[in-house]
Amino acid sequence: MKNKWKVGFFVLLGTVLLGFVIIVSMIFMPVKDEALPESTKNEDQQVGFNVETNKDDLNLIIEHYIQEEMRGPVDYDVQLKDDVELLGSVPVFTSNLDFKLDFEPKALENGDILLKQKSISVGSLNLPVSYVLKVIRDSYNFPEWVKIQPNDELIYVSLKDMKLKSDIKVRANKFNLKEDQISFRLLVPVDRAQ
Repeated sequence: MKNKWKVGFFVLLGTVLLGFVIIVSMIFMPVKDEALPESTKNEDQQVGFNVETNKDDLNLIIEHYIQEEMRGPVDYDVQLKDDVELLGSVPVFTSNLDFKLDFEPKALENGDILLKQKSISVGSLNLPVSYVLKVIRDSYNFPEWVKIQPNDELIYVSLKDMKLKSDIKVRANKFNLKEDQISFRLLVPVDRAQ
């Protein structure tokens, strides 16, 4: 009878140690980033309109896009405050772990937006940012124009690749959340062959 308990104890201990080794190896596993889009600027066949907005209005548009366009179970939210906040939860074993990442936004010359990771909160755990970004990238169905780069701790929002009706393109001119100064350029395709 004692041998069964001893064998059971060592099997359980081995299982726990194996699980721990797998989790630690997943945390420190190298992450491969996708290539960022090339900078292209072709406004010859387009007419541009400048649009200014604020955080409140843009938050409503982002919320609508996530709810309506992302169809399916969405467990994350994006909020514009003084920084861009990404909130959500990731599955860990049999429960979900809440996370919050803060990003500093920057409008690039090509009209895209770069979100550089600023702070992170994952429950009460202290996990590497690259691991959390990799899990988020692999757990959620982001649009193809949103590129998460775990190694560089950033998110690249390629506005020029965003699919809008009538082939309208968007370029960010200014994206200053602290002063609530946000402006975009809408590029509408036209036929100039007349």
